[in-house]
Amino acid sequence: MKHRRISRKRVAIAGSAVTAMVVAGISFQTANASEDTSAITAKTLSAPAAGKLASSLVGDLAGDAAGSYYDSKTKALVVNVVDEKAAETVREAGAKAKVVAHSLAELKDARGSLTGKASTPGTAVAVDPVTNKVVVTADSTVKGAALDKLTKAVEKLGAKAELKKTAGEFKKFIAGGEAIHSGGGRCSLGFNVVVGGEPHFITAGHCGTTGSSWSDSAGGAEIGSMVDSQFPGNDFALVKYSGSTEHPSEVDLYDGSTQAIAQAGDATVGQAVSRSGSTTQVHDGEVTALDATVDYGGGDVVEGLIQTTVCAEPGDSGGSLFAGDTALGLTSGGSGDCSSGGETFFQPVPEALSAFGAEIG
Repeated sequence: MKHRRISRKRVAIAGSAVTAMVVAGISFQTANASEDTSAITAKTLSAPAAGKLASSLVGDLAGDAAGSYYDSKTKALVVNVVDEKAAETVREAGAKAKVVAHSLAELKDARGSLTGKASTPGTAVAVDPVTNKVVVTADSTVKGAALDKLTKAVEKLGAKAELKKTAGEFKKFIAGGEAIHSGGGRCSLGFNVVVGGEPHFITAGHCGTTGSSWSDSAGGAEIGSMVDSQFPGNDFALVKYSGSTEHPSEVDLYDGSTQAIAQAGDATVGQAVSRSGSTTQVHDGEVTALDATVDYGGGDVVEGLIQTTVCAEPGDSGGSLFAGDTALGLTSGGSGDCSSGGETFFQPVPEALSAFGAEIG
């Protein structure tokens, strides 16, 4: 039997572009923080290794932890702490310690107040470990009374929070593109996965509803059906392949080659990442925040997203964020484009795999 195969361009993953604005003007030292600049005790680490070390330190530091990030210039993990005793624990583990004013618990409480009563369509809220603040990014639609309300809410938190404005409008990247099609809508395939031994793929939840049919070309034959879609709250969906469509575990790099995907992993702030999308192809950037909450308006609020400085455009929705052979995220939405830049947000892949009982493959 002759097997149909989605072209590598169509199977490609898409992607992201988050907060160039959030990163702008940020340095590794702030007025309310002092960093351990000794490189003698700091281990040279890859971003994934830094992420694992940070996770292992969480239990040891408990309430003294205040977030962490990867310093790509020195290839070291920087861990925020609230006192010198905790700093010593960090140094002994091989990371850099930075004593800061606000604990992670304090910042999460501050973030909670902003995503609760002060929730505003067109905003993204995340804890920024580099500045030891909650950063609120407001798009161009936030103005007038809404902007005044948001400004007062941020000012009430004092040094714990900062408000930034960004051009463009936060939206779900669902229009345009040439990857996967359903009912006139177009998105990008994220990653091929296996559920119970059967081939599936994951994409963004806002791209379609449970039961929707998907093809690899506009009006083309069905290649799969969406068996689960979760949006808002989360932004991921699962499509089961039908027929004999091939499903390699790889990302199209749009230069005639592909990147094999062997595993899923958690992103780390400061990590260099790439995304491949059916509209804008391959772009690179850096993770700037984790666990971001984005309000797209109309009640469409998504939590737990990855922020990066990678760009994306309509049609890239559902596509993949990756680092080497590791799947990190699925493109949710953002603002801007790949000419002027902007903000993009990604649904973490490990959460989607856990929800569906799926594995990369």
